[in-house]
Amino acid sequence: MKVAIHQPQYLPYGGFFHKLSLSDLYVVMDDAQYDKRFTNRNRIISPNGSIWISVPINKKQKFAPNSEVEINNELPWQDIHWKRLQLSYNNSRFFHLYRDYFEQLYEKEWKMLFDLDLETLKQVMSWLGLKIKVVLESELGISSKSTERLVDVCKAVGADTYIAGSGSKSYMDESLFKRNGVDVEYQNWVPLEYTQHLAKEFLPNLSIVDMLANLGPDTMQVIRDGSPLVVLRGKKINDLKAKSATM
Repeated sequence: MKVAIHQPQYLPYGGFFHKLSLSDLYVVMDDAQYDKRFTNRNRIISPNGSIWISVPINKKQKFAPNSEVEINNELPWQDIHWKRLQLSYNNSRFFHLYRDYFEQLYEKEWKMLFDLDLETLKQVMSWLGLKIKVVLESELGISSKSTERLVDVCKAVGADTYIAGSGSKSYMDESLFKRNGVDVEYQNWVPLEYTQHLAKEFLPNLSIVDMLANLGPDTMQVIRDGSPLVVLRGKKINDLKAKSATM
């Protein structure tokens, strides 16, 4: 069994879901320390490039576990996010398929950031057809740190393969996996270009909302390295793949 282990994120980019597509199980690190990079924010397109949409948190909890971080609802973040999504994507090809969900999402009052991240994660997985089990790390009773923590999670869920991001090669002790009978497979994902509403030039690694709004039902095919059914500015994506392979 292959497992991905990752911090929760707010409407993450396509590469996050590519990693999940390589896995049989996703362990979400709800009891790891909050990471401000993407746990509460992500980028979407705008008429002037990309912009961040950020969920404000209670600053006293910025070093707390993910499951304990509260949203600062004194700020009108829901109205802001919903208005920005509409401005960015209302006229895109497929946003109408997801519009009602996001409108209802931002009408609901959210107290905990993790609950918001988990809800949106599961919904996007459903849209993409990713039928893998999601397990909370806190349910496994893991207390170790660093690479040992990842190995202990693999052992706890019975995984024989850990799906790792390519960037983890620089800090992860791969030999520890080997000593415990767990293989490591590194994700290799390069975002393919697709036509983006409002973009003057392609902006990679935006929130998954951008791919959904522009690609709709073909989003997962493009995440999995493209499909001949998807056309980019008159060129089939597989043709672009072949061209890039010769460079």
